[in-house]
Amino acid sequence: MVYEKIALIGIGNIMFHDEGLGAYLVKYIEENYEVHPKLTIVEGGTLGFTLMTYYQEYDKIIVVGTGSKEGPVGTIVSENADEVMANESATRKTANEVEITMMIEICSFHEDMGEVQLITMVPHDIIEVKNGMTQEALAHMPTLVEVTINELGNAGIALKKKEKNVSFESIIMGYANPKVSDFNDMKALV
Repeated sequence: MVYEKIALIGIGNIMFHDEGLGAYLVKYIEENYEVHPKLTIVEGGTLGFTLMTYYQEYDKIIVVGTGSKEGPVGTIVSENADEVMANESATRKTANEVEITMMIEICSFHEDMGEVQLITMVPHDIIEVKNGMTQEALAHMPTLVEVTINELGNAGIALKKKEKNVSFESIIMGYANPKVSDFNDMKALV
């Protein structure tokens, strides 16, 4: 299938350690890869149901975040919407998983839902209130990037790496220590 509009959405709350890995991942891709005209990158954070418009307006939606599947830290699972719904009871253990499955359920009643792929990684800690990631989960982020880049490739998006590399540690520090200039840049866009 040819996809004209693809959304890559990173979800999770950066205030709870590894819970923010989806946000960090999309920011990493945004910083380290060239812009592709068919791809929209969204730091979905905790936007929940407000992300539903992407499910309806895009041909392919790739959602990345933490998951509660069984396995050691760093276990990565990639499932399409049908697989998520078939394993519904195993997929509804966190707030993000509940929202994702409910959005898929609601949007599946309409013919205009895009193809959804959910990529999750088992975190080490999503309970402690702390910006940043645990070293245990951070060690697996390169693999999560690779899986996400491969899924984008399957959707016809070949991303080209930029010359300059921004590390996950720098991205995490940027989220934990935002600068006033970052907010001024955002105000200029509004």
